[in-house]
Amino acid sequence: MSAQEIVDAIFDRGLHPETGATPAATVGSRIYTSIQDEGLASPFVRPIPGRFALKTSGQIESPPGGPKDITEKGPEEGTSQLTGIVNALGMFWERSKVIWERSIPKLWGSLPKGKAVDFCAQQGIYLLHDNQGVVYVGKADKQGLGVRLKHHTIDRLNGRWDRFSWFGVYPITEGGTLNAHADFSKISVSTVIAAMEAVLIEALEPRQNRRGGDWKIEAIEVLQEEDPEFGIKRKKAILDEVKNKLDRP
Repeated sequence: MSAQEIVDAIFDRGLHPETGATPAATVGSRIYTSIQDEGLASPFVRPIPGRFALKTSGQIESPPGGPKDITEKGPEEGTSQLTGIVNALGMFWERSKVIWERSIPKLWGSLPKGKAVDFCAQQGIYLLHDNQGVVYVGKADKQGLGVRLKHHTIDRLNGRWDRFSWFGVYPITEGGTLNAHADFSKISVSTVIAAMEAVLIEALEPRQNRRGGDWKIEAIEVLQEEDPEFGIKRKKAILDEVKNKLDRP
């Protein structure tokens, strides 16, 4: 089910009386957070991008020919082959997991088999979220995604967002890097328009788009990884605390 379908089911069954401003965004954000933070302990899975399910004793599989989630791909499948205009995406990434003080922030995402990719140079469309929904839509073209997002930590939007989503054009190579030299010359105008529609439906989940778009996003969905520097800082803080206690008379 999509986040909007889950919300509709909740209200149809009278399980929650209040809708809020953007309930689908709230539900989607909370489920994404559970999957990313709790890992195998989360009760939720994403069999395909934009759809959620509860874990069962059986294996949940994607429909034949449907969009593929990164969790279903082996290392040989995450290649630099183009799937269309959108070739990689990240949903509801947390602002707090990025070190914005860097001149070029690193946006770490996890690939199968423990691989990690820095998406700071990715180009495409991004959305900024607060707890009510989307507050801003922007593009990263002349500058990479990391630099564009960094600007929003010091401009008028600084205090207005805590999560972000992105839809990138660069595919991921088998070596775990972005392919900034992918050939888009054979992409047709109709494909571009269908991709635009699919991104809007995936990002906003309009109530009346039950069928979805005419083109399914088959991009690799990337789960966010916290910047490793945070772990180093935490370990240093613990060592400093222990040292201070040992130095006390």
